[in-house]
Amino acid sequence: MELDQVLSRLGAGPVDAVVAVVSAIAIYAGVIVATRIVGLRSFSKMSAFDFAMTVAIGSVIATVGTGSIGLAQGLIAIATLYGGQFSVAWLRQRSALRGLVDNRPRLLMDGTTVLHDQLRTARIADADLRGKLREAGVLQLDNVRAVVLETTGNVSVLAGGELDPALLDGVVGAEHVAQ
Repeated sequence: MELDQVLSRLGAGPVDAVVAVVSAIAIYAGVIVATRIVGLRSFSKMSAFDFAMTVAIGSVIATVGTGSIGLAQGLIAIATLYGGQFSVAWLRQRSALRGLVDNRPRLLMDGTTVLHDQLRTARIADADLRGKLREAGVLQLDNVRAVVLETTGNVSVLAGGELDPALLDGVVGAEHVAQ
């Protein structure tokens, strides 16, 4: 069976196949170039905005790949998304916009004391918290100084020696920590 017959059975002609290949390569190159310009933060797990950026880029890639929009429109959309992400990241460093875009970190444990009100607010179950303690290699609860739900959704377990209060600056519930 010839290639054009195979493509025809798959619902695409030779021209469609070439357009799909060229579009995929171009959109892939466009994402790499934009990521190199703006930085890896574009795909990091830093905030809700960064997550939305990652999903939006994936959507544009899929839309171009299926031929729903043209290559030029896809590249313009990607450039616009990266430009917006760069602008918001820049503004977050300089203004009150940070509070609109980012979640605030939240204290889940003060030493061995589980802050159940914070767990409820964060919608985290006790079992999930214990799992995070195990992942962090905690063998004795007495070693835990604090557990923080970070803006990224990651859980940081601070264990060991004396806790520097500066590590809890800006953390919701840090007023619970005994100094």
